Amino acid sequence: MAARGGRGCLRRAPPVLLQRRTAAGPWTPLSGILEPGEAPAAGVVREVAEETGVRVVVERLAAVTASPPVRHGNGDLAQYLELVFACRPADPGQSPRVCDDESVEVAWFSLNALPPMSERMREIIAVVEKDEPQAWFAAP
Repeated sequence: MAARGGRGCLRRAPPVLLQRRTAAGPWTPLSGILEPGEAPAAGVVREVAEETGVRVVVERLAAVTASPPVRHGNGDLAQYLELVFACRPADPGQSPRVCDDESVEVAWFSLNALPPMSERMREIIAVVEKDEPQAWFAAP
């Protein structure tokens, strides 16, 4: 989960749960925006459940990144802090489904058969899969 929202990389030994936000869009790990006063790990749990119906357990903070710059409709230029969490399903038998209007598809993918996605998303998944005890971040 990120300060703006965040990213939860959900693993199921070792497949990952991914989403497509628009019909023509690339696949990404789950992400979302924190509610006011919400702790980041709690936000990941809520967002994944809201978007896929899958209940998760946050295992660790895997990375701290910054999003690419985003130009909003009002002309404002922003860049967001992202906290990337490694998660696992609370019940490994859960099947994901599209639960809201934010995604058009959600599915589990094996690491050697990932769908079309940006190189940046592949790098985020790779950082989570390294299973390092400390969070990764780009050094200044």
